[in-house]
Amino acid sequence: MSERTILFIAEPQAVSSVFPTLKEAGVQAGLADTLAGALNFIKKTGPALVFSRPALQGYSAQDLLAEAGDGFPPVIIFTKNGSAEEAQRFLDLGARDYWLEPLVWDKIRLALPRQASEPAAETEAEPQRPVRPAASSRFQVIGKHPAVLRVLALARQVARSKATVLISGESGTGKEMFARFLHHNSDRADKPFVAINCAALPEHLLESELFGHEKGAFTGAINRKPGRFELADGGTLLLDEISEMDMGLQAKLLRVLQEGEIDRVGGVETVKVDVRVLATTNRDIEEFVREKKFRQDLFYRLNVIPIKLPRLADRGEDVFLLAEFFRDKYCAACGLPRLALSEEARQWLLVYPWPGNVRELQNLMERAVLLAGSGPIQPRHFLMDSETWVPEDESGLTPEAAPARPASPGEALSVMPLHEMEKALIFKSLDATSGNRTQAAELLGISVRTLRNKLNEYKQQGLDIP
Repeated sequence: MSERTILFIAEPQAVSSVFPTLKEAGVQAGLADTLAGALNFIKKTGPALVFSRPALQGYSAQDLLAEAGDGFPPVIIFTKNGSAEEAQRFLDLGARDYWLEPLVWDKIRLALPRQASEPAAETEAEPQRPVRPAASSRFQVIGKHPAVLRVLALARQVARSKATVLISGESGTGKEMFARFLHHNSDRADKPFVAINCAALPEHLLESELFGHEKGAFTGAINRKPGRFELADGGTLLLDEISEMDMGLQAKLLRVLQEGEIDRVGGVETVKVDVRVLATTNRDIEEFVREKKFRQDLFYRLNVIPIKLPRLADRGEDVFLLAEFFRDKYCAACGLPRLALSEEARQWLLVYPWPGNVRELQNLMERAVLLAGSGPIQPRHFLMDSETWVPEDESGLTPEAAPARPASPGEALSVMPLHEMEKALIFKSLDATSGNRTQAAELLGISVRTLRNKLNEYKQQGLDIP
């Protein structure tokens, strides 16, 4: 492969403007407009990348991708007027990425293989590694399964647009994380990202939260309050679980999306807002539309760019990447060295069905780090409901005949009493955080006040409290 050679399959006028910059950078470029010419160039020269139009007269990028095999260079489709459907189709056919014009050197440079003399950098042209958005390391999308890479490629392609995006997927698949990925890879990254859960509030409160209210609009409205749309002005608003929104409020939301303006509750003034709207749902929203539970016109307005996230159980060995990420996170939080994952634990992770998806994996890895002590992490440390646990000593827990998988229905189980398990986990968290009650409460997912109350109970029972 020639690492500083690329091939364009396009009309000359579409790419000629970038040729001088390529030459200055020491990159050789070829140009073809037929399948035969492109395949001949690839065979003789072995370019590092191929940039192709979706179609030319007598040529289709689909035919080019059908020829791809071992040793074939990556193909990036570029077009002036693209669509999410076309992007998804070419990514499914094997294209590395799908770009909108104009082609610019800075973006092409990132897609080229790194030369030995160049400093290492995380780029979007290396999908074999766990993918992390350059805009913010706080919002990492980790995975290398083809289903995840396709979704990421589409997300990167549409991130800089203002188009609404509907992110669907089961609970725990990371819908909000993808929404933050879109925001932090957009031109609005330095502006607010505001989220609201549409399922958490009744209709009248949700309307006030979204659009704001004027003083005296209703009982308790003692001051003017800006809504989430105003707070997100210039940035991004995430409408989480949009399918749970009341039908009456859906009509008002549709007007905002169409007109870009809101009316505060009890107000007489129209307020202009510039907000990019993202929405998530764990429902079959098209079925909701058919059942008249969700407005069809609002669905079409939100579903400009549909992104469907795969289940964790369908992502194969991505479960290891995610498990290691969460392990490292919680080891660092507890001040522990990195714990090894035993081969038995890896096999367990791979075969478990993950009904709670990535969120369940995160919780299990937090638990395993707390219970494993010095490691390595074993299947018993995941502490599933079907496993039996008894205290080992003051420093840890040891399972008694714990299976490496959830027991099947009908299996006899001897279950540790819940209050004893709770007590053991509390002492384990305090041990892991060297007695820091604030950190221990965070690890347990409870308030410091609740932790103190529990410790006072144990003290009254005559236990030695650290």
